[in-house]
Amino acid sequence: MTIIGAAGFASLPGLLIDPLHAEFGWSRGTIGFAASVNLALYGLTAPFAAALMDRFGIRRVVACALTVIATGAGLTVFMTESWQLVLCWGVLVGLGSGSMALAFAATVTNRWFVARRGLVTGILTAAGASGQLIFLPLLSWIVEHHGWRPAALIVAAAALAVVPFVWLLLRDHPADVGLTAYGAQAYAPKPAPVSGAALRAVKALVNAARTGPFWLLAGTFAICGASTNGLVKTHFVPAAHDHGMPVTAAAGLLAVIGVFDVVGTIASGWFTDRFEARRLLAVYYGLRGVSLMFLPMLMAPSVHPPMIFFIVFYGLDWVATVPPTIALCREHYGDDSAIVFGWVLASHQVGAALVAFLGGVARDAFGSYDLVWYASGALCAVAALMALIIRRRPARTPAAV
Repeated sequence: MTIIGAAGFASLPGLLIDPLHAEFGWSRGTIGFAASVNLALYGLTAPFAAALMDRFGIRRVVACALTVIATGAGLTVFMTESWQLVLCWGVLVGLGSGSMALAFAATVTNRWFVARRGLVTGILTAAGASGQLIFLPLLSWIVEHHGWRPAALIVAAAALAVVPFVWLLLRDHPADVGLTAYGAQAYAPKPAPVSGAALRAVKALVNAARTGPFWLLAGTFAICGASTNGLVKTHFVPAAHDHGMPVTAAAGLLAVIGVFDVVGTIASGWFTDRFEARRLLAVYYGLRGVSLMFLPMLMAPSVHPPMIFFIVFYGLDWVATVPPTIALCREHYGDDSAIVFGWVLASHQVGAALVAFLGGVARDAFGSYDLVWYASGALCAVAALMALIIRRRPARTPAAV
């Protein structure tokens, strides 16, 4: 419920580009820059948020994050200058959403589950797609019929509405309710709060940065962010609108991606419990790259069967990369895996931020998004090769007695 309720903030940026351009005359590059700040802070905040959850507890961090999201989204309705968009939507919503990032799902999974971690990660990741499915059609209809300001207020209200549930019902550790983690053999007491959250996050980065798998995971996940949040989530609606497709129809297609994303991500979690994670990543990135190469040929004023096929195919692959990436972090970095994954997620969002900005610049410069689709497809092929060369961690052998 928490992840679904916070998903509205991620659904709105792509719907804002044309209305803000029309009302204020801001270039798509300027609006894309605000979206890129949001995406970058979303990622850069995540490792520190994971460490703060170890210090102050999940409930407090998530409740504060939702409040910051609501504040940033609500203040956008009063803006008149582009720097205010960067401050409200870029900085405030970016910081709040970073604390609600996938590092939150990784922390919950590590604490509450021993068995079926891949499946649980897939389900929690899919919750974000479910939120997209709920919010996108509603927000696109509101933007088209009533303007972008009511849509921003709905995002703020949705984030605030989840806060009481978080505060009253969310628990930090199984020991808080006298339970063992799912699949654990014995009861584990709640660990003491870990002080020095910022220092711990930096130390985890320094230690991980000395290893090859970290850079390969960060590189592949940067391309993942570039080809999903940065490209499709931010620019698909205006790109389709360039070809004459109504905004509501294009937003509906994004929502359908969310439907199949739920199926694909949960299935990916199930596969991750059973198959080698790096090979799964190579397959996912390779298939995504092929689909993006075909997308420019599928753009049209109306929705037709080949476009529907792309939406289904791409939706199944949207964030299927998350469960195997978290599994590889857990395999290589143990107790610090949630924080290390937070840094890997930071690379994901930096990649997304770059493409959110450069996609808008390319549209202003060339009059279309075609070059961006082709470049992203090629990058996905590179990510597939990078995933294959991630080394497996040697199995530990028992010490001789």
